[in-house]
Amino acid sequence: MNTFADSARTALRLVSSFDPALWTIVARSLAVSATACAIAYGIGLAAGAWLGVARFRGRGLVLTLLNTLLALPSVVVGLLVYLLLSRSGPLGFLGWMFTFQAMVVAQVVLVVPVVTALTRQTVEDADVQHGEQLASLGAGRFTRGLLLAWDERYALLTVLMAAFGRAVSEVGAVMIVGGNIDGFTRVMTTAIALETSKGDLPLALGLGIVLLAVVLLLNALMAVVRGWRERVDGITTAATRGLVAT
Repeated sequence: MNTFADSARTALRLVSSFDPALWTIVARSLAVSATACAIAYGIGLAAGAWLGVARFRGRGLVLTLLNTLLALPSVVVGLLVYLLLSRSGPLGFLGWMFTFQAMVVAQVVLVVPVVTALTRQTVEDADVQHGEQLASLGAGRFTRGLLLAWDERYALLTVLMAAFGRAVSEVGAVMIVGGNIDGFTRVMTTAIALETSKGDLPLALGLGIVLLAVVLLLNALMAVVRGWRERVDGITTAATRGLVAT
């Protein structure tokens, strides 16, 4: 392909014709990110709910460390997971290196800080408003955090979407621990990097179009959920004011 227009037309044809090579990579990428997000969301939700209500010495240091992990480079995560899963590493006996599982582990490590930090902030804000009431009813800290997280479940749904977007767009860590093996560990981001370096722009563009569509869909869903939540909160507030007035 000599022009961008030719490459773009071919890329759109690959996407619209459901080219097996392209959509196999897409399916694998979505499977890895969905699995990683499910695991990371469970871990991050519990940790964030507890941190949102817990008060202990050194909490500021923990939060500083958590915020630092948000900016942790993905290649560093890939290196750490590689050292853990390599044959000489402490988890080498699992035999997960250059497998689906290794990519999931790498994305879990990347996504857990995102979920934990956003959940912590959401629960802490809710605790300021409703925490004393729950505490007066005898709810312990962790129970109170989980109850507040449930109360803010729609806000935390956007956290899940943000986490998935972080995972599906990641390239460095999965390249290191997955090896970008054709038919086994090649995902959208690593395939785009490889095909671009090879000069196969149509496939790279096709995968880029799908990846952008996924991210766009996630942002649209987040906007819909946020707007719906604001409308529900507005209706609830108006109804409460009406009851007080009567």
